[in-house]
Amino acid sequence: MTLRPTTPTLLPMAGQTHGNRSAVTCHLRCGDACSVTAPNTTQTSYFRDVAAKALSRRSVVGTGVAVAALTAVPMAPAAAKPGPGGRAARGGASRNLPFSPIAPAAVTVDDVTVPAGYRWDPILRWGDPILPGAPAFDAARQSPEAQAGQFGYNNDYLDIIETNRAGTRALLVCNHEYTNEGIMFPPGTAAETVIRTAWAAHGMSVVELERRSRGDVWTYVPGARLNRRITLDTPFAVDGPAAGSDLLKTTEDPTGRTVRGTMNNCSGGTTPWGTVLSGEENFNQYFLATGTDPREKRYGLGAQDSRGWRTYDPRWNATTADYKNEPNRFGWVVEVDPTDPTSTPVKHTAMGRFKHEGANVIVNRDGHVVAYMGDDERFDYLYRFVSRDTMRPGNSAKARKHNLQLLSEGDLSVARFTGDGLDDGVSDGTGEWIPLTRGGESMVPGFSLEEVLVFTRLAADAVQPTKMDRPEDVEPSRHNGNIYVACTNNADRGKLGKEGPTEPNPRAANKDGHVVEIVPTAGDHTRDTFSWSLLLICGDAASAGTYFGGWTGPVSPISCPDNVAFDSEGNLWVSTDGQPNAIKVSDGLFKVPVEGPERGHVQQFLAVPSGAETCGPVIHDRDGSVFVAVQHPGEDGTWAAPQSRFPDFVPAGATAAAGQFSGPRPTVVQVTRR
Repeated sequence: MTLRPTTPTLLPMAGQTHGNRSAVTCHLRCGDACSVTAPNTTQTSYFRDVAAKALSRRSVVGTGVAVAALTAVPMAPAAAKPGPGGRAARGGASRNLPFSPIAPAAVTVDDVTVPAGYRWDPILRWGDPILPGAPAFDAARQSPEAQAGQFGYNNDYLDIIETNRAGTRALLVCNHEYTNEGIMFPPGTAAETVIRTAWAAHGMSVVELERRSRGDVWTYVPGARLNRRITLDTPFAVDGPAAGSDLLKTTEDPTGRTVRGTMNNCSGGTTPWGTVLSGEENFNQYFLATGTDPREKRYGLGAQDSRGWRTYDPRWNATTADYKNEPNRFGWVVEVDPTDPTSTPVKHTAMGRFKHEGANVIVNRDGHVVAYMGDDERFDYLYRFVSRDTMRPGNSAKARKHNLQLLSEGDLSVARFTGDGLDDGVSDGTGEWIPLTRGGESMVPGFSLEEVLVFTRLAADAVQPTKMDRPEDVEPSRHNGNIYVACTNNADRGKLGKEGPTEPNPRAANKDGHVVEIVPTAGDHTRDTFSWSLLLICGDAASAGTYFGGWTGPVSPISCPDNVAFDSEGNLWVSTDGQPNAIKVSDGLFKVPVEGPERGHVQQFLAVPSGAETCGPVIHDRDGSVFVAVQHPGEDGTWAAPQSRFPDFVPAGATAAAGQFSGPRPTVVQVTRR
């Protein structure tokens, strides 16, 4: 039996994308989510309340005029002003990474485009051997055993954690979100080899790096002591209130406390105690399910079975009594200790189950750890977790053991935004965190504590939070204490039968996305109230409805914000996923000051190669370095006709050298000043 690549014309999203967005990406990463009805079909009165309040402030009279006013939402540029955190203004010019913004790159450019005076270098590529005994990469002879010791596929969340004072040693930690078998394997490869190798290409990698001195380019250390691969066969411990629940038990794991593997790991976060959090996102597409259970449907589970994994492992068949709960064992935030390759990774049930883009934490002034999380789905929600216990400072074994339990118990809540009207020319207002769990008890009538945590989406539906436009990465700033939420897009907003524009999601058929800035009341992340505004309403500056934090000068066009990060000066950096579809240029990385006279001044720093997405930005500006994970280059090609040759650039017809490939390889890239 051989596995054949999916015929492009049969892809559910074929003909439904725009520009140069690949239907293959939609199929493989998120299971063609946009080709079906968004899982959140709940009807609430909240939109009517927001609309009534906003329109009353504008004194709009007449139903037809009112609908038009909310749909268009003209955003008049406001004068530049300090950030809403109230701190003193700081300039947006970067002392450590000065650059002139690049022009947008055409989607045909198969290279990383960087500013004048900078260079890029690959650090790790798909298939590079990292564990002792792993063979050199040979794309024509991949095997599950080889891939289990090599860097995985489609790198996403990324961090570079220095481990010595000289800055010459570090740990690279990276997620591997999904696989594209059509360009990974030569035609005729046995289906079992393809599938089992794909299982080994999922998960995470931990890899030691070294360099001669600060400012140099990192190189990875094959076979180093701390190197680790986490795959779909790695045991994970389940902790928190739902551990051992009947909702998590299967024939393979009758205790409900040990899960084999992690998958579709998207973004993440690094904790103050040195561990890495990873979000399990589009897990639904891997299972065969009944398609009739309302709880399954709310998570996008159905009878698609596009991967065929159940052929070689029955746990992917959730229509059986033995494995009906297997999907419930994915969709969690997982925590990995990169400094201990023998440690067991953990799935934290206290943080809820949904399509986690990632999780990022900040230590509140009272010592409680607060994690912010987005559910990356059209019309889904923004969440917050507050730890029960407080963090212990220091690196002692006792403090570390305590801090490793901080995400195991705590309170989970979901956000409701209220607009204050549009007469001030910007989308802003107040909000509240609605409790789902508190003090170890369910706060949702009709839901047990275990049900709230395993079926978090349904519990949230019951308390009527605000439906957002794909809230993805959510990052607290250590400089001003505010939280920044990347809402990537939502082309369904305002369609027949779907919720229309609201002040926090102000555009119908939102193809460009926006960035929300949240200010905790009195700077306290444990308070249940906040204020908010839209920092960016993305797109080409010439298009209607765009807004750039009050900045009125030229900006780089930006669309589909996905991941966010900060530099040492407090500037926000935004990576994108979907610009080829929305504004027909390659995806990239952008710097955006959030305070001072240049607040909202969007400047493009780099662009990724043909077909690729920009993931996992890491900004080490004091070191003169920027890192990105270049994901799915050449996604729409085939083995015989690759659409990218990044990063090895082996010419067509030439023989690849040992360890190289004449097709595309997802790669972690470092950009440095020349």
